[in-house]
Amino acid sequence: MSITTSNDFFKSNVLGHPAGLFVLFFTEMWERFSYYGMRALLVLFLTSAIMDGGWGWPRENALALYGTYTSMVYLTPILGGYIADKYIGNRWAVVIGAIVMAIGTLSMALIDPFYIYTGLTLLIIGNGFFKPNMTSIISHMYKDHPEKKDGAFTIFYMGVNAGAFLGIMLCGYIGEKVGWSFGFGLAGIFMLLGMLQFYFAQNIFGEVGKKPIKIDSKSTANVEVSAEDKLNPFTTIDRIIMIIITVAGLVWILNDPYSKVSGNSLLDFSVGNMEGATFTIVVALLLLIFLIVTRITRYTMIVRDRMIAVVIFAFFTIFFWAAFEQAGGSMTIFAKDYTNRALIGNYALMFNIFNTLLTVVPLGIITWVLFKLFQQTFAKYPLSNIFLGTSFVIIWGIVIWMLVNEYSKTETEVAASWFGILNSFFIIAFAPLFSKLWESKYNPSGAFKYAWGLILLGIGFGTLAYGASTIPSGAQFATVSMLWLILAYLFHTLGELCLSPVGLSYVSKLVPGRMIAFMFGVWYLAIAIGNKTAGSMGGMIDQIQAQYSMATFFLIFTLIPIGGGLLLMILNPVIKKLMHGIR
Repeated sequence: MSITTSNDFFKSNVLGHPAGLFVLFFTEMWERFSYYGMRALLVLFLTSAIMDGGWGWPRENALALYGTYTSMVYLTPILGGYIADKYIGNRWAVVIGAIVMAIGTLSMALIDPFYIYTGLTLLIIGNGFFKPNMTSIISHMYKDHPEKKDGAFTIFYMGVNAGAFLGIMLCGYIGEKVGWSFGFGLAGIFMLLGMLQFYFAQNIFGEVGKKPIKIDSKSTANVEVSAEDKLNPFTTIDRIIMIIITVAGLVWILNDPYSKVSGNSLLDFSVGNMEGATFTIVVALLLLIFLIVTRITRYTMIVRDRMIAVVIFAFFTIFFWAAFEQAGGSMTIFAKDYTNRALIGNYALMFNIFNTLLTVVPLGIITWVLFKLFQQTFAKYPLSNIFLGTSFVIIWGIVIWMLVNEYSKTETEVAASWFGILNSFFIIAFAPLFSKLWESKYNPSGAFKYAWGLILLGIGFGTLAYGASTIPSGAQFATVSMLWLILAYLFHTLGELCLSPVGLSYVSKLVPGRMIAFMFGVWYLAIAIGNKTAGSMGGMIDQIQAQYSMATFFLIFTLIPIGGGLLLMILNPVIKKLMHGIR
């Protein structure tokens, strides 16, 4: 059997990159369409009145479930990546993950409690298989062309944002305007089409991702680090502690929405004055801290210092995502119940023109890329291209129907989910500028990028706090200008662009070979904690609004990130010292 080298991929290229990259581009695009389309609807559906087809849940309950779901999708990739590397290979992991997610989203279209919970469970499992293995295939494709890898991931990242943009816009619009079932169903259909176009084109990857690849640690790890790794194996106690942390954490995450919705608890006990749920998560966090500390202290000073730097970044990551992920929770509720979304006359016309350009121009560019891919691959992979082409025919049909439907009205009510597309739009608009900045002499240190990311995030919530200052305490509805939400999403996106280049790249640079998997797990755990915290804190919106004000609620998310950013700036000299020359 001949092994396809990464040089072979460049024999057929699109825009200077292998055609296979764009197979992955469109697969990821439809997966993100499905994920963000469903996410845009979840809280809206749960909190909408029963007469409007929703479940009429209290906001606290809806955001608890939302937080559990978004946190779990960051935990399962650790296991999915391991299974792919060890047993089934990246390609089969992608196919299995896509099928499971398609079934999950289509299950949710049945709008029945059993199928909603089953669908969310399948989405969490499927994401675990899908998410880590797409990037693994790209890494293997470009192993002999590291100079092109940054460009490849930039293109891939555009696919991520294009999918998020279209998913939020179209699934959100159809879910709110036509019916929740149709919105969830649309997300599932495109996940299925994305899987089929990947499955029937997978031979384009040669042997890459077909079977697990055994990596020789001696050839990829620094000799000094390898020697240290041999002296620091994971002990039986380490493994027992990791199992306890995993079980306790999962039970606590699942118990939060379960206890709020059902009135029962999986952790119905107390230790002194401490409730079972609180005791469980406190013990899990203390054991995690103990495990990290005991592992780090077994290494030499330089390696230990670098790992401490990673832990510091991971700690501040929790605060970033706890605030940023309000986008799918409290900010969606603010858009639905507290924002003036009704536009009439010229304002409605101006919005429709803007929305048309916002939709048609990016979709036209992506369709042009599709045509370029067809030129290279249609003869060899006709079925894949037929499924991909079909998906675009459907998308264009829905877009044209949506735009015509809105133009026919003298009054337009902007969908509450529409504001979610602004993050993807601003990323596409500003990412090239930030890329140039990071390559210039003005490129700041990692700590300063993180700090500015947190500060800009806080400023975004500051605009919401100011906009919400006119809302009376305890009000369930208001008509605040949508300008404040638009500004918030702008600042949040600028913060994301400052912070996103730092995270995982520093884990790979600073952590020794044997600890990389463990520290990636810690990193994703930090993001998961941030997402769960986002749901828990967002669920306090009614309580804080009733006792204080809506402005106070958003002021919390203003002060904490800005405070964290200023603290990171102060710590910058210490972090640079801990990194021992790594930039």
